[in-house]
Amino acid sequence: METDGSFEVSLGGSELTGAESQRLTSVNADSVERAAEAALRPKGLGEFVGQASVCDQLSLVLEAAQGRGRVPDHVLLSGPPGLGKTTLAMIIASELGSPLRLTSGPAVQHAGDLAAILSSLEEGEVLFVDEIHRMARAAEEMLYVAMEDFRVDVVVGKGPGATAIPLEIPAFTLVGATTRSGLLPAPLRDRFGFTGHLDFYSSDDLVHVLHRSAKLLGIEATARGTEEIATRSRGTPRIANRLLRRVRDWAQVRGEGIVDQKAAKAALAVYEVDMRGLDRLDRGVLEILCTRFGGGPVGLNTLAVSVGEEPETVETVAEPFLVREGFISRTPRGRIATAAAWKHLGLNPERGDNPLPL
Repeated sequence: METDGSFEVSLGGSELTGAESQRLTSVNADSVERAAEAALRPKGLGEFVGQASVCDQLSLVLEAAQGRGRVPDHVLLSGPPGLGKTTLAMIIASELGSPLRLTSGPAVQHAGDLAAILSSLEEGEVLFVDEIHRMARAAEEMLYVAMEDFRVDVVVGKGPGATAIPLEIPAFTLVGATTRSGLLPAPLRDRFGFTGHLDFYSSDDLVHVLHRSAKLLGIEATARGTEEIATRSRGTPRIANRLLRRVRDWAQVRGEGIVDQKAAKAALAVYEVDMRGLDRLDRGVLEILCTRFGGGPVGLNTLAVSVGEEPETVETVAEPFLVREGFISRTPRGRIATAAAWKHLGLNPERGDNPLPL
């Protein structure tokens, strides 16, 4: 019933206030959004766009193992975030027709945590460990034996009277994902039978990703519109799909409901994503580096404080893309802005101009 600008919704004999109804609607909308994201993941290697070399090699590993009637070798997938490591782990399980168990390195902080996971695995199950380089050292050492001999040594008791009891576990395939493969200990890295490195996507591959995603989400998109989004997606499918949804929102609210080039340009201007894919943080780093420190060199901590972010955020989120695009370079003395950075911001290092707007 509507009264004085507030309203109530009757549901199963109980009444919800307007605020509660709105929260329920928000939860349902979030569930729909998560379901949409899950629907965008390809279900097989044949649907996976890009990473042709890795997919071809992985297909051989899986088919050969199935032909021998054995579980495949353990798989290590490395590369920047958002390129499809989790999706490939799901595809591996799907291609094998096996269950998938998911966990992450930070969640496995004790050997007992890993022992509980390994001892509950089923025969042929795929265990996916995201950010495997962040696993605790004690758990890593237990994982060595589990990967090689399918055995877990459980220690009972403490001190001189402690006893290690070997516990056989079913044969399984470990799929590890890492954004920093150099942090993996050599003994752990050597136990993976296949290592695949995922590279950034080309604009053409991202256009294919966006066309597929638009079809699955029921979005009407033009070729010029998807090309505009692809060129600003930093070579990353996760970013491309996220920008596609934001452009869809703009087209729905302020446009004509079609994701075309005009809608893409207008929407991405609202969300502060420029022509090269730089967002607020990226531009903030470049602007601080050029205008406040004269192009550098500047230490990471000083740069992070200046933009109001944590050093790890600047180092892992902004820097890889800025270095890859040739906007900054890392030196022993600190970060330095390149000529391309000055040009992109519309600055003249000799005059110390202010940056141009987006």
